[in-house]
Order: sequence, then C-alpha cells, then structure tokens
Amino acid sequence: MTLMFLNGGAMRGGPLHHLLGDAPLVAETRTAAKYRFYSVGGRCPALQPVSHGGAQIDGELYDLDLDRLRDEVLPAEPPELELGVIELADGGSALAMLLRRPNTSHAELADITEFGSWKTYKERA
Repeated sequence: MTLMFLNGGAMRGGPLHHLLGDAPLVAETRTAAKYRFYSVGGRCPALQPVSHGGAQIDGELYDLDLDRLRDEVLPAEPPELELGVIELADGGSALAMLLRRPNTSHAELADITEFGSWKTYKERA
C-alpha cells in the first residue's frame, strides 16, 4: 500500500481528483504539527517541514498505485513542488508534495498556515 497525502486540487471535488482514478480514500486526516503551509502564486498549496512553529494541515489520505503516481499525478504537479515523506497526526508516514528545497521559484509564496487547509483558504481569500 502506497499512502499519498493530498491537500490541494486532487482532493475530492477538486479539479485534479480525476487523476487518482479509482484509488480508494483511506482517511480524512491531518499532518503532524510540523509544517508551514503556503499558497504558491495562488495556484496550489505547499507544505514545508519546519523544526518549530508548525501546525497540523488537513488533507486526504489515498492508497495510490505507484504507476498512477508516476504517470498521472506527478506530471500534473507544478515545478515548485517535490515528492517527499511527511508525518501524519497519528505518527504514521505518507508521501506528499512538499515545497521544493531549495525554493528556486519566482512565484509568490503566501503563508496560509493559519487557515489549516487549502479549501478554507480558498473560501476566505
């Protein structure tokens, strides 16, 4: 089982959800309180691991086939993001898209950690 944490457009109801095919939703969950959350140019969210000042971020956990991840999901991700491993609120681990290190993008980053989710941010922005 390959667990993938999603917190943006590939979540249920999002414009990229179709890329998941029939991947089953395992849980609605949150990250551990070890991440800052950014809007990348208003286009997508990005998690960034931090050693202090982090928060829990809402998302969905899917059992995603590695071939689908390689062929469908990753090619649709923006260049500002990279695949990484995160810690979930329950102490488990999952793949997720993180802000690329080092950040070489010229896209504006807005810290949206206080919103706790991409959906909440989009509704209030």
